[in-house]
Amino acid sequence: MKVSIDISPEHKEPFAVIHADRMTDEITRASELLSASEKPSPITAQFGEKTVVLHPSEIYMIRVEEGETVIYGETEKYFSRKRLYEMLEQSGRKFMQISKTTVVNLSYLDSIEPGFGCTLLLKLKNGSKDYVSRKYLPEFKRYLRL
Repeated sequence: MKVSIDISPEHKEPFAVIHADRMTDEITRASELLSASEKPSPITAQFGEKTVVLHPSEIYMIRVEEGETVIYGETEKYFSRKRLYEMLEQSGRKFMQISKTTVVNLSYLDSIEPGFGCTLLLKLKNGSKDYVSRKYLPEFKRYLRL
């Protein structure tokens, strides 16, 4: 994709225009990236009887377990009523969905190992781990530039 940037004092707010003959996955990703908010939103979750406010930087992984959305911090486990896609939208750019049930904070990747059947096993710095499914593997490999 060709890119052209025009810096001028007459532009008060950044804007982007994409010219193409058809919509592609690359254009869709670029559009989502450009329109995404720079600042992730705080996330509310349940911790026992309390409702706590978490900054996305405190979250290592979000996973759906037995129908519940579970948020993993460094040492604590929180619960949310929100759906996984809502959590992903709210968390910001450092988060990536790696399977139908799991979103990880890419800032906390510790190691990657080959998994079974064309998958990868991700280990996070807090000891959490999960597999990158085949559906999400191409995007994850692009992120790592593999």
